[in-house]
Amino acid sequence: MARVEAALGGQDGLCLFRAPGRVNLMGDHTDYNEGFVLPMAIDRDCLVGVRARADGRVVVRSLDVRPGEGVVDVAADGTDEPAAVTPAWGRYVAGVVRTLGEHGRHGAGADAVLSSSVPLGSGLSSSAALEVACALALCAVAGLELPTHDLAEACQRAEQIATGVPCGIMDQLVSVGGRPDAALLLDCRSLEAEPVPLPDTVAVLAVHSGLPRALADSAYAERREACEAAAARLGIRSLRDASPEDVADDPFARHVVAENERVLETAEAIRSDELDRLGPLFAASHASLRDDYRVSTPELDALVDALVGAGALGARLTGAGFGGCVVALMRAGDAEQVAADAERRYRDATGLEPRTFPCRAAAAAGPVSPTRE
Repeated sequence: MARVEAALGGQDGLCLFRAPGRVNLMGDHTDYNEGFVLPMAIDRDCLVGVRARADGRVVVRSLDVRPGEGVVDVAADGTDEPAAVTPAWGRYVAGVVRTLGEHGRHGAGADAVLSSSVPLGSGLSSSAALEVACALALCAVAGLELPTHDLAEACQRAEQIATGVPCGIMDQLVSVGGRPDAALLLDCRSLEAEPVPLPDTVAVLAVHSGLPRALADSAYAERREACEAAAARLGIRSLRDASPEDVADDPFARHVVAENERVLETAEAIRSDELDRLGPLFAASHASLRDDYRVSTPELDALVDALVGAGALGARLTGAGFGGCVVALMRAGDAEQVAADAERRYRDATGLEPRTFPCRAAAAAGPVSPTRE
Protein backbone atom coordinates (compact mmCIF):
# COMPACT_ATOMS: atom_id res chain seq x y z
CA MET A 1 0.00 0.00 0.00
CA ALA A 2 2.77 2.41 0.86
CA ARG A 3 4.33 1.85 -2.60
CA VAL A 4 1.08 2.76 -4.32
CA GLU A 5 0.62 5.86 -2.19
CA ALA A 6 4.22 6.95 -2.79
CA ALA A 7 3.88 6.45 -6.55
CA LEU A 8 0.93 8.86 -6.52
CA GLY A 9 2.78 11.44 -4.47
CA GLY A 10 1.14 10.90 -1.10
CA GLN A 11 -2.36 10.67 0.32
CA ASP A 12 -3.81 14.07 -0.59
CA GLY A 13 -7.03 13.44 -2.55
CA LEU A 14 -6.18 9.74 -2.83
CA CYS A 15 -8.67 6.86 -2.70
CA LEU A 16 -7.59 3.21 -2.40
CA PHE A 17 -9.46 0.10 -3.49
CA ARG A 18 -8.68 -3.61 -3.41
CA ALA A 19 -10.20 -6.58 -5.20
CA PRO A 20 -9.33 -10.21 -4.43
CA GLY A 21 -8.44 -13.05 -6.74
CA ARG A 22 -10.19 -16.36 -6.29
CA VAL A 23 -9.69 -20.08 -6.20
CA ASN A 24 -12.49 -22.29 -7.45
CA LEU A 25 -13.12 -25.27 -5.21
CA MET A 26 -15.56 -26.99 -7.58
CA GLY A 27 -17.35 -26.20 -10.83
CA ASP A 28 -15.24 -25.36 -13.88
CA HIS A 29 -16.69 -24.50 -17.29
CA THR A 30 -20.14 -24.39 -15.73
CA ASP A 31 -20.48 -20.62 -15.25
CA TYR A 32 -20.93 -19.81 -18.93
CA ASN A 33 -23.50 -22.58 -19.06
CA GLU A 34 -25.60 -20.79 -16.41
CA GLY A 35 -24.64 -23.45 -13.90
CA PHE A 36 -23.28 -23.64 -10.35
CA VAL A 37 -19.79 -22.90 -9.06
CA LEU A 38 -18.15 -22.96 -5.62
CA PRO A 39 -15.28 -20.45 -5.54
CA MET A 40 -13.84 -18.41 -2.71
CA ALA A 41 -12.19 -15.02 -2.76
CA ILE A 42 -8.59 -15.34 -1.56
CA ASP A 43 -6.23 -13.24 0.50
CA ARG A 44 -4.30 -12.07 -2.57
CA ASP A 45 -5.55 -8.99 -4.31
CA CYS A 46 -5.06 -6.10 -6.68
CA LEU A 47 -4.68 -2.71 -5.01
CA VAL A 48 -5.44 0.50 -6.91
CA GLY A 49 -4.80 4.03 -5.73
CA VAL A 50 -6.60 6.78 -7.63
CA ARG A 51 -7.20 10.51 -7.71
CA ALA A 52 -9.08 12.64 -10.20
CA ARG A 53 -7.40 14.47 -13.07
CA ALA A 54 -8.91 17.18 -15.24
CA ASP A 55 -7.72 16.39 -18.77
CA GLY A 56 -10.18 13.67 -19.78
CA ARG A 57 -7.57 10.89 -19.67
CA VAL A 58 -7.30 7.74 -17.57
CA VAL A 59 -3.64 7.10 -16.83
CA VAL A 60 -2.82 3.91 -14.93
CA ARG A 61 0.63 2.81 -13.86
CA SER A 62 1.54 -0.70 -12.77
CA LEU A 63 4.30 -1.27 -10.24
CA ASP A 64 4.56 -4.94 -11.20
CA VAL A 65 5.81 -4.88 -14.80
CA ARG A 66 9.06 -4.13 -16.57
CA PRO A 67 10.13 -0.54 -17.29
CA GLY A 68 8.58 0.63 -20.52
CA GLU A 69 5.46 -1.48 -20.03
CA GLY A 70 4.15 0.16 -16.89
CA VAL A 71 1.86 2.98 -18.13
CA VAL A 72 -1.51 2.91 -19.87
CA ASP A 73 -3.10 6.14 -21.11
CA VAL A 74 -6.63 5.99 -22.60
CA ALA A 75 -9.50 8.38 -23.21
CA ALA A 76 -11.78 8.60 -20.19
CA ASP A 77 -14.88 8.49 -22.39
CA GLY A 78 -14.09 4.94 -23.54
CA THR A 79 -13.56 5.78 -27.20
CA ASP A 80 -10.14 4.09 -27.41
CA GLU A 81 -10.40 0.54 -28.76
CA PRO A 82 -9.48 -1.78 -25.85
CA ALA A 83 -8.08 -4.59 -28.00
CA ALA A 84 -5.59 -2.17 -29.59
CA VAL A 85 -4.16 -0.75 -26.35
CA THR A 86 -0.54 -1.41 -25.43
CA PRO A 87 0.94 -2.70 -23.24
CA ALA A 88 -1.36 -5.72 -23.23
CA TRP A 89 -2.34 -5.51 -19.55
CA GLY A 90 -3.80 -2.09 -20.30
CA ARG A 91 -6.51 -3.68 -22.44
CA TYR A 92 -8.30 -4.71 -19.25
CA VAL A 93 -8.20 -1.11 -18.04
CA ALA A 94 -9.49 0.18 -21.38
CA GLY A 95 -12.22 -2.45 -21.37
CA VAL A 96 -13.36 -1.32 -17.92
CA VAL A 97 -13.36 2.33 -19.02
CA ARG A 98 -15.57 1.44 -22.00
CA THR A 99 -18.07 -0.77 -20.18
CA LEU A 100 -18.46 1.66 -17.28
CA GLY A 101 -19.33 4.28 -19.88
CA GLU A 102 -22.09 1.98 -21.05
CA HIS A 103 -23.33 1.93 -17.44
CA GLY A 104 -23.48 5.72 -17.18
CA ARG A 105 -19.99 6.75 -16.12
CA HIS A 106 -19.13 10.13 -17.60
CA GLY A 107 -15.64 10.86 -18.94
CA ALA A 108 -13.98 11.75 -15.64
CA GLY A 109 -10.20 11.60 -15.83
CA ALA A 110 -8.20 9.57 -13.36
CA ASP A 111 -4.58 9.11 -12.33
CA ALA A 112 -4.09 5.63 -10.85
CA VAL A 113 -1.38 3.25 -9.69
CA LEU A 114 -1.85 -0.47 -9.17
CA SER A 115 -0.02 -3.40 -7.68
CA SER A 116 -1.22 -6.99 -7.42
CA SER A 117 -0.28 -10.00 -5.31
CA VAL A 118 -2.40 -12.38 -7.45
CA PRO A 119 0.05 -14.43 -9.54
CA LEU A 120 -0.36 -13.91 -13.27
CA GLY A 121 -1.37 -16.76 -15.58
CA SER A 122 -2.18 -18.99 -12.63
CA GLY A 123 -5.91 -19.57 -12.86
CA LEU A 124 -6.40 -17.49 -9.68
CA SER A 125 -8.17 -14.69 -11.52
CA SER A 126 -5.58 -11.92 -11.63
CA SER A 127 -7.44 -10.29 -14.51
CA ALA A 128 -10.79 -10.09 -12.68
CA ALA A 129 -9.07 -8.66 -9.60
CA LEU A 130 -7.52 -5.94 -11.77
CA GLU A 131 -10.83 -5.22 -13.51
CA VAL A 132 -12.84 -4.96 -10.32
CA ALA A 133 -10.29 -2.82 -8.48
CA CYS A 134 -10.00 -0.47 -11.46
CA ALA A 135 -13.77 -0.31 -11.84
CA LEU A 136 -14.25 0.69 -8.21
CA ALA A 137 -11.55 3.34 -8.54
CA LEU A 138 -12.97 4.78 -11.75
CA CYS A 139 -16.49 4.83 -10.34
CA ALA A 140 -15.22 6.69 -7.28
CA VAL A 141 -13.63 9.57 -9.20
CA ALA A 142 -16.77 9.88 -11.33
CA GLY A 143 -19.19 9.75 -8.41
CA LEU A 144 -20.89 6.64 -9.82
CA GLU A 145 -22.29 3.83 -7.69
CA LEU A 146 -23.24 0.57 -9.40
CA PRO A 147 -25.14 -2.37 -7.89
CA THR A 148 -22.88 -5.35 -7.24
CA HIS A 149 -24.22 -7.45 -10.09
CA ASP A 150 -23.94 -4.55 -12.55
CA LEU A 151 -20.34 -4.01 -11.51
CA ALA A 152 -19.53 -7.69 -12.00
CA GLU A 153 -21.22 -7.79 -15.38
CA ALA A 154 -19.39 -4.64 -16.51
CA CYS A 155 -16.06 -6.22 -15.56
CA GLN A 156 -16.96 -9.50 -17.26
CA ARG A 157 -17.82 -7.62 -20.43
CA ALA A 158 -14.59 -5.61 -20.12
CA GLU A 159 -12.55 -8.81 -20.18
CA GLN A 160 -14.44 -10.14 -23.16
CA ILE A 161 -13.84 -6.90 -25.08
CA ALA A 162 -10.20 -6.70 -24.06
CA THR A 163 -9.19 -10.28 -24.83
CA GLY A 164 -11.77 -11.75 -27.16
CA VAL A 165 -12.23 -14.62 -24.69
CA PRO A 166 -15.94 -15.30 -23.98
CA CYS A 167 -15.40 -15.72 -20.24
CA GLY A 168 -18.17 -16.46 -17.77
CA ILE A 169 -19.02 -14.29 -14.80
CA MET A 170 -17.73 -16.40 -11.90
CA ASP A 171 -14.44 -14.58 -11.35
CA GLN A 172 -15.95 -11.12 -11.22
CA LEU A 173 -18.88 -12.23 -9.05
CA VAL A 174 -16.72 -13.78 -6.36
CA SER A 175 -14.35 -10.79 -6.36
CA VAL A 176 -17.24 -8.39 -5.66
CA GLY A 177 -19.05 -10.77 -3.29
CA GLY A 178 -16.40 -12.67 -1.33
CA ARG A 179 -16.91 -13.56 2.33
CA PRO A 180 -14.25 -14.14 5.00
CA ASP A 181 -14.02 -17.79 6.05
CA ALA A 182 -16.53 -18.97 3.43
CA ALA A 183 -16.78 -20.17 -0.12
CA LEU A 184 -19.68 -18.93 -2.25
CA LEU A 185 -22.18 -21.23 -3.90
CA LEU A 186 -22.98 -19.14 -6.97
CA ASP A 187 -25.92 -19.67 -9.28
CA CYS A 188 -24.65 -18.23 -12.56
CA ARG A 189 -28.17 -17.90 -13.95
CA SER A 190 -29.81 -15.92 -11.15
CA LEU A 191 -26.45 -14.54 -9.84
CA GLU A 192 -27.55 -15.49 -6.32
CA ALA A 193 -24.74 -16.26 -3.86
CA GLU A 194 -24.96 -18.46 -0.78
CA PRO A 195 -22.04 -18.47 1.67
CA VAL A 196 -20.72 -21.93 2.52
CA PRO A 197 -18.66 -21.60 5.72
CA LEU A 198 -15.34 -23.41 5.62
CA PRO A 199 -14.54 -25.35 8.79
CA ASP A 200 -11.30 -24.34 10.47
CA THR A 201 -10.22 -27.97 10.26
CA VAL A 202 -9.77 -27.60 6.47
CA ALA A 203 -6.89 -25.88 4.67
CA VAL A 204 -6.98 -24.79 1.04
CA LEU A 205 -3.87 -24.78 -1.14
CA ALA A 206 -3.47 -23.56 -4.69
CA VAL A 207 -0.37 -25.03 -6.29
CA HIS A 208 0.95 -23.63 -9.54
CA SER A 209 2.12 -26.22 -12.03
CA GLY A 210 4.89 -24.07 -13.49
CA LEU A 211 2.95 -23.80 -16.77
CA PRO A 212 1.37 -20.39 -17.35
CA ARG A 213 -2.15 -20.29 -18.69
CA ALA A 214 -3.25 -18.04 -21.56
CA LEU A 215 -6.94 -18.35 -22.38
CA ALA A 216 -6.70 -16.34 -25.57
CA ASP A 217 -4.34 -19.01 -26.92
CA SER A 218 -6.38 -21.94 -25.65
CA ALA A 219 -9.44 -23.85 -26.79
CA TYR A 220 -11.64 -22.05 -24.25
CA ALA A 221 -13.79 -20.35 -26.89
CA GLU A 222 -14.18 -23.62 -28.78
CA ARG A 223 -15.47 -25.33 -25.64
CA ARG A 224 -18.04 -22.63 -25.07
CA GLU A 225 -19.23 -22.80 -28.66
CA ALA A 226 -19.58 -26.58 -28.37
CA CYS A 227 -21.71 -26.21 -25.23
CA GLU A 228 -23.97 -23.64 -26.87
CA ALA A 229 -24.36 -25.91 -29.89
CA ALA A 230 -25.28 -28.84 -27.64
CA ALA A 231 -27.94 -26.76 -25.87
CA ALA A 232 -29.34 -25.66 -29.23
CA ARG A 233 -29.56 -29.26 -30.41
CA LEU A 234 -31.49 -30.15 -27.27
CA GLY A 235 -33.78 -27.15 -27.64
CA ILE A 236 -32.90 -25.75 -24.20
CA ARG A 237 -31.64 -22.37 -23.02
CA SER A 238 -28.35 -23.74 -21.69
CA LEU A 239 -26.78 -26.97 -20.47
CA ARG A 240 -27.93 -26.00 -16.98
CA ASP A 241 -31.29 -27.44 -18.09
CA ALA A 242 -29.97 -30.75 -19.49
CA SER A 243 -30.30 -34.12 -17.80
CA PRO A 244 -27.56 -36.77 -17.68
CA GLU A 245 -29.57 -38.86 -20.17
CA ASP A 246 -29.71 -35.91 -22.60
CA VAL A 247 -25.91 -35.64 -22.79
CA ALA A 248 -24.73 -39.22 -22.32
CA ASP A 249 -23.11 -39.31 -25.77
CA ASP A 250 -21.60 -35.79 -25.73
CA PRO A 251 -18.41 -35.59 -23.62
CA PHE A 252 -18.32 -31.78 -23.34
CA ALA A 253 -21.96 -31.50 -22.34
CA ARG A 254 -21.65 -34.57 -20.12
CA HIS A 255 -18.93 -32.82 -18.13
CA VAL A 256 -21.05 -29.72 -17.58
CA VAL A 257 -24.10 -31.60 -16.35
CA ALA A 258 -22.09 -33.83 -14.01
CA GLU A 259 -19.99 -30.92 -12.75
CA ASN A 260 -23.07 -28.95 -11.75
CA GLU A 261 -24.16 -31.84 -9.57
CA ARG A 262 -20.67 -32.13 -8.06
CA VAL A 263 -20.80 -28.46 -7.06
CA LEU A 264 -23.98 -29.00 -5.09
CA GLU A 265 -22.66 -32.19 -3.50
CA THR A 266 -19.37 -30.51 -2.54
CA ALA A 267 -21.18 -27.58 -0.92
CA GLU A 268 -23.33 -30.00 1.08
CA ALA A 269 -20.30 -32.06 2.16
CA ILE A 270 -18.53 -28.94 3.44
CA ARG A 271 -21.66 -27.67 5.22
CA SER A 272 -22.05 -31.06 6.90
CA ASP A 273 -18.33 -31.34 7.72
CA GLU A 274 -18.29 -34.68 5.89
CA LEU A 275 -14.75 -34.27 4.63
CA ASP A 276 -14.36 -37.87 3.49
CA ARG A 277 -16.86 -37.16 0.71
CA LEU A 278 -14.56 -34.57 -0.87
CA GLY A 279 -11.88 -36.89 -2.22
CA PRO A 280 -14.13 -38.80 -4.63
CA LEU A 281 -15.84 -35.58 -5.77
CA PHE A 282 -12.53 -33.88 -6.53
CA ALA A 283 -11.20 -36.99 -8.27
CA ALA A 284 -14.32 -37.24 -10.44
CA SER A 285 -14.15 -33.56 -11.34
CA HIS A 286 -10.53 -33.73 -12.41
CA ALA A 287 -11.11 -36.91 -14.40
CA SER A 288 -14.05 -35.28 -16.17
CA LEU A 289 -12.04 -32.13 -16.97
CA ARG A 290 -9.21 -34.35 -18.23
CA ASP A 291 -11.12 -36.97 -20.20
CA ASP A 292 -14.45 -35.42 -21.21
CA TYR A 293 -13.67 -31.70 -21.40
CA ARG A 294 -10.01 -32.21 -22.34
CA VAL A 295 -8.61 -29.10 -20.65
CA SER A 296 -6.01 -30.73 -18.42
CA THR A 297 -2.33 -31.30 -19.21
CA PRO A 298 0.09 -34.07 -18.20
CA GLU A 299 1.65 -31.64 -15.74
CA LEU A 300 -1.66 -30.80 -14.06
CA ASP A 301 -2.43 -34.52 -13.85
CA ALA A 302 0.95 -35.17 -12.23
CA LEU A 303 0.38 -32.36 -9.74
CA VAL A 304 -3.02 -33.75 -8.74
CA ASP A 305 -1.45 -37.19 -8.27
CA ALA A 306 1.36 -35.70 -6.19
CA LEU A 307 -1.04 -33.88 -3.86
CA VAL A 308 -3.31 -36.87 -3.36
CA GLY A 309 -0.30 -39.13 -2.86
CA ALA A 310 1.03 -36.72 -0.24
CA GLY A 311 -2.19 -36.91 1.75
CA ALA A 312 -4.56 -34.21 0.45
CA LEU A 313 -8.24 -34.91 0.96
CA GLY A 314 -8.79 -34.08 -2.70
CA ALA A 315 -7.15 -32.21 -5.58
CA ARG A 316 -8.24 -31.06 -9.01
CA LEU A 317 -7.29 -28.49 -11.61
CA THR A 318 -8.91 -25.13 -10.94
CA GLY A 319 -9.93 -22.47 -13.39
CA ALA A 320 -10.11 -23.04 -17.11
CA GLY A 321 -7.22 -25.50 -17.31
CA PHE A 322 -4.57 -25.52 -20.06
CA GLY A 323 -1.96 -24.83 -17.35
CA GLY A 324 -2.07 -22.76 -14.18
CA CYS A 325 -3.05 -24.12 -10.78
CA VAL A 326 -4.41 -27.14 -8.99
CA VAL A 327 -6.53 -26.67 -5.86
CA ALA A 328 -6.28 -29.07 -2.95
CA LEU A 329 -8.14 -29.46 0.31
CA MET A 330 -6.50 -31.03 3.34
CA ARG A 331 -6.79 -31.20 7.07
CA ALA A 332 -5.38 -28.00 8.49
CA GLY A 333 -2.75 -29.66 10.64
CA ASP A 334 -1.37 -31.55 7.63
CA ALA A 335 -1.07 -28.65 5.19
CA GLU A 336 2.61 -27.84 5.58
CA GLN A 337 3.76 -31.46 5.34
CA VAL A 338 1.44 -32.28 2.44
CA ALA A 339 2.64 -29.23 0.50
CA ALA A 340 6.31 -30.06 0.99
CA ASP A 341 5.84 -33.73 0.05
CA ALA A 342 3.70 -32.90 -2.99
CA GLU A 343 6.21 -30.33 -4.25
CA ARG A 344 8.99 -32.93 -4.05
CA ARG A 345 6.90 -35.59 -5.81
CA TYR A 346 5.92 -33.20 -8.59
CA ARG A 347 9.45 -31.90 -9.06
CA ASP A 348 10.76 -35.44 -9.34
CA ALA A 349 8.05 -36.43 -11.84
CA THR A 350 8.20 -33.42 -14.16
CA GLY A 351 11.36 -31.41 -13.52
CA LEU A 352 9.16 -28.34 -13.07
CA GLU A 353 9.19 -26.07 -10.02
CA PRO A 354 5.76 -25.76 -8.39
CA ARG A 355 4.68 -22.75 -6.34
CA THR A 356 2.35 -23.23 -3.41
CA PHE A 357 -0.12 -20.55 -2.28
CA PRO A 358 -1.94 -21.19 1.01
CA CYS A 359 -5.36 -19.59 0.58
CA ARG A 360 -7.70 -18.08 3.13
CA ALA A 361 -11.20 -16.97 2.22
CA ALA A 362 -11.23 -13.18 1.97
CA ALA A 363 -13.73 -10.34 1.98
CA ALA A 364 -15.24 -8.77 -1.10
CA ALA A 365 -13.65 -5.95 -3.05
CA GLY A 366 -13.96 -2.48 -1.60
CA PRO A 367 -12.24 0.64 -0.31
CA VAL A 368 -9.08 0.51 1.79
CA SER A 369 -7.99 3.01 4.40
CA PRO A 370 -4.71 4.79 3.58
CA THR A 371 -1.69 4.06 5.73
CA ARG A 372 -1.10 6.46 8.57
CA GLU A 373 1.63 9.00 7.96
